[in-house]
Amino acid sequence: ALRKGSDLEKAFATAALVYNSYADPESKLSKAETKSLLQSQFGHFMQGQENKPKYQEIISSLDEESENKINFEDFLILLVSLTLMSDLLQEIKNVKTTK
Repeated sequence: ALRKGSDLEKAFATAALVYNSYADPESKLSKAETKSLLQSQFGHFMQGQENKPKYQEIISSLDEESENKINFEDFLILLVSLTLMSDLLQEIKNVKTTK
């Protein structure tokens, strides 16, 4: 469906596919499942962030009432938040692209 899509569209489609493969029949994830999914599929972005207050806030919110469920939109907000604070983002910005 996205053969002619942009790289950004494909990236978001991939995030949606990964989320949906873990989500329950109501298209939701528990906070515990969300934390596990982020750590397993987004570990490189999260690596080294453990001492940052915002990171600790996000992760501790997933530990609280871990059986509560989140939807896809909330998952993407977490994903974007972790990306923005990641040290890996700065490394990516420093890479010169060639096309």
